[in-house]
Amino acid sequence: MRTTGLLIVAALLAGCTAAPEQSALTTPPPPPPPSPTTATSQLDFPQRPRAVPLDGLDPCAVLSEEQRMSLSLDNPPSAYVDPSFGSAKACTIRSTTSGNVARIALVLVSGAEVWLSENAQVDYTVSTIEGFTAITVRTPDVHDVCNVEIDVADGQFLDVMFRDGGNSTAVQQDHLCLGAQRVAEAAMASLLQIR
Repeated sequence: MRTTGLLIVAALLAGCTAAPEQSALTTPPPPPPPSPTTATSQLDFPQRPRAVPLDGLDPCAVLSEEQRMSLSLDNPPSAYVDPSFGSAKACTIRSTTSGNVARIALVLVSGAEVWLSENAQVDYTVSTIEGFTAITVRTPDVHDVCNVEIDVADGQFLDVMFRDGGNSTAVQQDHLCLGAQRVAEAAMASLLQIR
């Protein structure tokens, strides 16, 4: 019994002894500091299949009448200028069936990577549409809208917004994001034929 007690004390003392200090020669170097990041280095977009410049396009002509009907966007399109992105030409189309509204804007003053910067303060996921990077954007605490931003050319992107048009029962944001995705897919298919 006395021998067992001594062994336990010896084991405890051995566990408490300090390890030999490492010298500068045996200490592994600290990890390198993280390299500074910019919006484009946070996520490298895959190379575009080709550039699809938006200059000179009419946003209300991006979707054909057949596409609009298949998306249940049955009201006449309405053109306007959106001051949010350098007076981008935009078009809004309402659905009398669902009460939702789609908006297409042709942004010529910034690339889609602007949505990846900390300044944007949004939640996003990245996918592709027709081989082009597509960023699905949700703004925290804003649940009645969803955007899909498509990287179409250097310094340009297609902005597709889908929002609840004031329905008596609020539309879930996941549903709005699916709507934005469908409109973005149709818009890109059309743009690839136009350009």
